[in-house]
Amino acid sequence: MSLKYAVLAALLEGEASGYDLAKIFDVSVSNFWAATPQQLYRELERLAGEGLIAARVVPQERRPNKRMFTLSEAGRQDLAAFTAKQPRPTAARDELMVKVQAVDGGDVEAVRAHIEERMEWARGKLARYERLRRHLLGDLSEEEFLRDGERIGPYLTLLRGFSFEEENLRWGQQVLEILARRTASADRA
Repeated sequence: MSLKYAVLAALLEGEASGYDLAKIFDVSVSNFWAATPQQLYRELERLAGEGLIAARVVPQERRPNKRMFTLSEAGRQDLAAFTAKQPRPTAARDELMVKVQAVDGGDVEAVRAHIEERMEWARGKLARYERLRRHLLGDLSEEEFLRDGERIGPYLTLLRGFSFEEENLRWGQQVLEILARRTASADRA
């Protein structure tokens, strides 16, 4: 998948500037798709050139003019066609996993520190996801939102983000416990 469809999906939320989209990506899309602001701005230009989004200029006093983007009908059709296609399987590339794989011949304490750092990162993401969940739900219960909410896609991807980070914490704790037991056994020997 390209950044194209992540941008088109984000614009389902409504009109947004490049800055707004960068914030959306940082908060709600980052659990499944990463992009820098520079990549987003380049993609917005390309999508506008292809007619998949429309751009308008909003004059601002004392600041540069702002460009606002909306999903065009052609963009909606392209996004709908994309959702009908079979997705490619997920392929993970994670440097930490290579370090864990090599722990038997490497620096166990450094690997433990890397895992603890990853766990701290996961806790931070979970806290951000919880703030986003509260924002999305507003005054509704989860059941009410899932039944009556205007758009549930962002909430469903948020649930996946929660699951991923919660599993990172469970796995990290398990690995730390195993490494601690092995270190204690080696120290006794």
